[in-house]
This record gives sequence, structure tokens and C-alpha cells, in this order.
Amino acid sequence: MKNIVSMRWLLARMYEPDVVIADCRFLLGQPEAGRQAYEAGHIPGAVYLDLEKDLSSPVSAHGGRHPLPDPEVLANRLAKAGIGSNSRIVAYDDQGGMNASRLWWLLRYIGHEQVYIMDEGFSAWQNAKFPVTQDVPVQIPSSFEVNLQPQMLASVQNVQQASVTGNAVLIDSRDTRRYAGLEEPIDAKAGHIPGALNYFWKDVLDRDGRWTGTEVLEERFSKLDKDGAIIVYCGSGVSACPNVIALEEAGFSNVKLYSGSWSDWISYDENPVAIGNAEEHKDI
Repeated sequence: MKNIVSMRWLLARMYEPDVVIADCRFLLGQPEAGRQAYEAGHIPGAVYLDLEKDLSSPVSAHGGRHPLPDPEVLANRLAKAGIGSNSRIVAYDDQGGMNASRLWWLLRYIGHEQVYIMDEGFSAWQNAKFPVTQDVPVQIPSSFEVNLQPQMLASVQNVQQASVTGNAVLIDSRDTRRYAGLEEPIDAKAGHIPGALNYFWKDVLDRDGRWTGTEVLEERFSKLDKDGAIIVYCGSGVSACPNVIALEEAGFSNVKLYSGSWSDWISYDENPVAIGNAEEHKDI
């Protein structure tokens, strides 16, 4: 898999000068927990990037719960953390790769190809008795040039059109109960975007929390057209990112992220809401 690296891969390369390790641990509803976990112990050399402070911009009327950061602001933050245009970045978290995938997507969006996700996460690294430290590395500022890739992003207008015309497949990455509107613990309305199919993001992982291989991912998305347009969303544009990566690994080439996702969709009163499981992909 070209976007996912093993813990042993990182262990062998962690001290190479162009490698930057990014700790992306974060818990929704506990905004300080990720940094506290980092301070308690992290992979040596890792810098901490906060989902809400570093990898999102402030919440406003639209844009969802985790709006995309301004590209230049993000580039400046990365440069201050020692991440430059020539860096190989390896991101990890302890949330199944969800937050690390957000950094992967953002870096790709601003034109940086050399970014990877460490399989399994920090707890597995610690359990393997690989090195852990509380030392915070000295961050030598670098320079980061933005080369925006707008084709990776879908607007709310793109999603409205896809919902009505079917010109792109909409994939909802949330768990089935939230997709169906049976429960909604976070956002103001329950349900999904009409026409969307449900592919829960955690299904890209196996029972042990490892990313499944390319063949398994190809099988998972086998009912979709590899050349067709796909727009992926979730609650706020974070847990959709593992599905974006999984689709790329499975050979899909026209995949966009609706970054505002469900929390942006319902911020427009005129947008319709669908309830129920009729459109779940397993029932097609």
C-alpha cells in the first residue's frame, strides 16, 4: 500500500533527516486529551499537530464542525513545525488513523505527495516496546510552498448536484446508525444526504485495527465504477479521509472530499435530509 507504512518501516527510518513524524492524536469532546497524551509519551522526534487548532479553521455559520484551514496559514504552521516541501511526513494517531488521515489529505490538497500514515497507531507502537519519549523535539523552521489541488475538494453545490442528478456517487463514511438517522450524538439533525451510500470508514481496518490490503479494499468498493466521480463525506470531513485513502489504494482516480460534510450540509435549511437504510450499499 503506497499511503500506509508499517511500524517497523518507521522504526527503521525515524532518524533519517528528511523524515518528520506527526502525532495527530485527538479525542472529540476532549480537546486537550490529544496534547496531554503527546506530553505523556510519543514517538521520538514527533511533533504534535492538533486537529482543531492546527488542522482546522475556526467554526462559522457554514463549513461544518472542522472547516478546512486556510492553505497559507496551514503551510506556515507546518513550516514552523519543521515540515518542509522536501519532507517525508509520517502521521500517526490512536484513533484508527482517522486524524492522521486528515493531515494526509490536507498535505495532498496543498500539493505535498510525500505523506504516509503509520499503520495501527501509537498504542500498538508502545505495546511493541518500540521507543517512546516525553522529550519535545527542537523544531527548526522550514519552508513550505503551497501548490493547491482544487480537484480534490467538492463544494456544497457539487454535492447538491450529485444528490439530484447522480453525476457523482456520494459516500457517507459514518456508522450505519448515524447514516440511517437512528441516532445523532453530535450534529443538530439526523439522517444522510439523499442518494448517498453508506461505507463506514472503520471498515477499512481489520479486526486488529490494521489497514486491510489493496485486494480487500478493491472488493469492498467493487460495486462502484473506478472511473466514475465519487464524493466522500462524514460528519465534519475528518473520518471521511480514511475512505478517500482507501479508494485511492483500490484504484479510484476521481475522488473528492466534501470537507464540510454532514455538519455543513444541515447548516443550509433548504438542503433535504434522508432517513433510513434503503440506500445502504449492501442492499443494492
